[in-house]
Amino acid sequence: MPQTLTIGDPAPDFDLPVSTETTCSLRSLAGRKAVLYFYPKDDTSGCTKEAIDFNALRGAFDDANTAVIGISPDPIASHAKFKAKHGLDLTLLSDDSKAMLEEYGVWAQKSMYGRTYMGVERTTFLIDREGRIAKIWPKVKVPGHAADVLAAAQAL
Repeated sequence: MPQTLTIGDPAPDFDLPVSTETTCSLRSLAGRKAVLYFYPKDDTSGCTKEAIDFNALRGAFDDANTAVIGISPDPIASHAKFKAKHGLDLTLLSDDSKAMLEEYGVWAQKSMYGRTYMGVERTTFLIDREGRIAKIWPKVKVPGHAADVLAAAQAL
């Protein structure tokens, strides 16, 4: 059963592949703020818009000493194609085991057209420099979201 994380909780650590050669972990970001945005699937309309919006604000996030990391269950090869197709310079992690998705409570039962299935609930977490959850955006609506997250990161 997924846990419910709240503001002030320590963010669960992870170690997920960025590529076939490298991984990313929360502990490797120690001393920096981090945005973890969980999204359902590469190259779908909402996920593409969200990634493009975060990518466009990359410099401002860097100025705010904040890493931006996208996580989905898609494989590394899918992430590479997605990034190349849309000119993205974001860190995208692959959680094909869904362990991190479950730990963050974003792997959830969803429904569409009367059919229920398990999938990623679009959610964003802002993690402070000490590794604690500073803000959570559940059930994200994409328009304006990246700018809202940037404003919160700058204020933190």
